[in-house]
Amino acid sequence: MSGESHFDEMYGRDGKTRGPYSEYCGWLSDEDVSRLRKKSVEAETLFRRTGITFNVYGMEEAAERLIPFDIVPRIISGREWSRLSKGIEQRVRAINAFLHDIYHGQEIIKAGRLPAEMIAQNDAFLPKMIGVTPPGGVYTHIVGTDLVRTGEDDFFVLEDNARTPSGVSYMLENRETMLHMFPELFSKVKVQNVSNYPRMLRRSLGRSVPDACDGGPTIAVLTPGIHNSAYYEHAFLADQMNVELVEGHDLRVVDGRVAMRTTRGFKPIDVLYRRVDDDFLDPLNFNPESQLGVPGIMDVYRAGGITIANAPGTGISDDKAIYSYMPDIVEFYTGEQAILKNVPTWRCSEPDALKYVLDNLADLVVKEVHGSGGYGMLVGPAASKKEIADFSKKLEANAANYIAQPTLSLSTVPILAKSELAPRHVDLRPFVLVSPDKIDITPGGLTRVALKKGSLVVNSSQGGGTKDTWVLEE
Repeated sequence: MSGESHFDEMYGRDGKTRGPYSEYCGWLSDEDVSRLRKKSVEAETLFRRTGITFNVYGMEEAAERLIPFDIVPRIISGREWSRLSKGIEQRVRAINAFLHDIYHGQEIIKAGRLPAEMIAQNDAFLPKMIGVTPPGGVYTHIVGTDLVRTGEDDFFVLEDNARTPSGVSYMLENRETMLHMFPELFSKVKVQNVSNYPRMLRRSLGRSVPDACDGGPTIAVLTPGIHNSAYYEHAFLADQMNVELVEGHDLRVVDGRVAMRTTRGFKPIDVLYRRVDDDFLDPLNFNPESQLGVPGIMDVYRAGGITIANAPGTGISDDKAIYSYMPDIVEFYTGEQAILKNVPTWRCSEPDALKYVLDNLADLVVKEVHGSGGYGMLVGPAASKKEIADFSKKLEANAANYIAQPTLSLSTVPILAKSELAPRHVDLRPFVLVSPDKIDITPGGLTRVALKKGSLVVNSSQGGGTKDTWVLEE
């Protein structure tokens, strides 16, 4: 089932069913593959009917595509999850403290733990946030932490997503689909619930209100509109939380508050869950060409008239060069060693690191510092000689734009291939909700799976699929 080179989460390295999968594999052994294939087709029909698609840019005018869903769940034991969630919470607390510090005293720079240029020369650093403390001190209301596994007890953080993490609607729909298709399985295997996420999100946002809030909080979701790749998710979350879905043109500043147009005139908003990037948020303060934001929203925000989730300027903590300092960041703000490991990272801005990377491109993964979604990266072991030569030139021309990491042997989880189970590489994005008094981590998250044999790229924009993630009750 699995070679020596990687760890399979269902069958370990020795082909024996691992503990967390024992109940599931017992059920599976009595199942007929043709019934499972049928269920797989049924799942696709369900997704199509619900309209769960995402847009892919660069294909006929943002073509809509279904993210493939695999019906073999990824299963994590309660014990494994408890350790993971401690590590995630520690990291999210450190990121929040780091964001407050770099927009205020910059103590981490004064202490010599982070070079000043990492902040000063960083496009994601927002000078307009200097001296601004968000309501309740929360910068990252929603975080998606990307994790990979390489062994029984070896988990690494691949990246932090504190800007506008997406994918939670797939986590919820994947579970809904599995419950619908295999109800008998859930009476056999005790799986922790994820369906209360929208309720927890609403509660968490409602606790992060600005001083100007008077009475019950008014919450809205700001979307760039129907052409955005994650529009389905924006509409889904607004609907599930029972709040308004708004676009920039529905909002205006009225009497020092951001208000939305309703049939009874303009109504002030207390908390805006925005899915629009910083640069497009406010044409008066940022990109003047933007049609997606609200003119003057930053002035209202700085005056304490609205909560923007996530806070503007949080994107700097997603930066892949900053990522390489995360063990230091965690230690500096929590006084503890990081529970979750970072992947070793070479910063190409440093001459010795650049030399090493250029000499070893064929074995490394190289990523853009601000890149996301698997774009602009080189996976050395999968690249041709020409691709490596072309990438070397890009690197030499703009070294500071890149970091490099070793190619990890990611764990696999079987997928239902044509007539049998076949191992495929996976990652995991748990979702974290932060309010002034609480951090909630949904048990599980979104498992993304590389559907091509041997591929390490799991991003949906690059042809990856998703699985339901089960965290067992302890």
